[in-house]
Amino acid sequence: MNFRQKLNFIVVKNSSLLCVGLDSDIEKIPEHLQKEHYPQFSFNKVIIDATHDLVCAYKPNIAFYEAGGLSGIKQLFKTCEYIKTNYPDVVLIVDAKRADIGTTNVGYVRFIFDELGADAVTLHPYLGQEALQPFLEREDKMCIVLCRTSNPGAGEFQDLMVGDEPLYLHVARRVSKEWNKKDNCMLVVGATYPEELAKIRAIVGDMTLLVPGVGAQGGDVEKTIKAGKNSKGAGMIINSSRGIIFASNGEDFAQKARSEAERLQMEINKYR
Repeated sequence: MNFRQKLNFIVVKNSSLLCVGLDSDIEKIPEHLQKEHYPQFSFNKVIIDATHDLVCAYKPNIAFYEAGGLSGIKQLFKTCEYIKTNYPDVVLIVDAKRADIGTTNVGYVRFIFDELGADAVTLHPYLGQEALQPFLEREDKMCIVLCRTSNPGAGEFQDLMVGDEPLYLHVARRVSKEWNKKDNCMLVVGATYPEELAKIRAIVGDMTLLVPGVGAQGGDVEKTIKAGKNSKGAGMIINSSRGIIFASNGEDFAQKARSEAERLQMEINKYR
């Protein structure tokens, strides 16, 4: 089963376009878990168990694990393995934002796809298609390319005019029309920019988009869905991280995370 088949199955099974970002900042994990041997994994495990039937994907951001050195990397491995073993239908996206020359990317491919077992990875487009070819050759996996990111300073480069349109639209067109020969490309488009999201949707057709920025970053769910859904009322993986996993920092964190995930899942479905 390739990425697209897996995603389509879980979207229908769980009636969900929601992705939970496992941005498990060690400093924000509830105090009662801090004494655990692997506190990030212990936290993630409970979050995953509490929300697995409400989501289509989980997305650990690799930075929060690399910050812990060897222990953090072990906890990333344990988190990925836990998802794959216990909830194999749920898509696993590793948010690594990788990009380098081709020979270096071979190492990233092996680590993220073969060692961690991820279904998808986030990538920078700046080095071009040739450099990302080791990722693009993996037709069973998904390459999620940054296009219009959710951060406030996104426009510094992404809005620069190239000919008669901004750079981010060139990225959308190039990735969707030229890089996607194996049907294994997606784009990252922030919920904080619904007008730009609508323009990208018009270019890429029914291509699936990873949409961060709802929840703590302030993206509006209704505007996001109306701007970004495809002709089938789907075509989006909508990510919320802090707004779900840190809905509470007490011993009720799992229940609060589930409640927030369920609320967001229902709100997304309301506008599909």
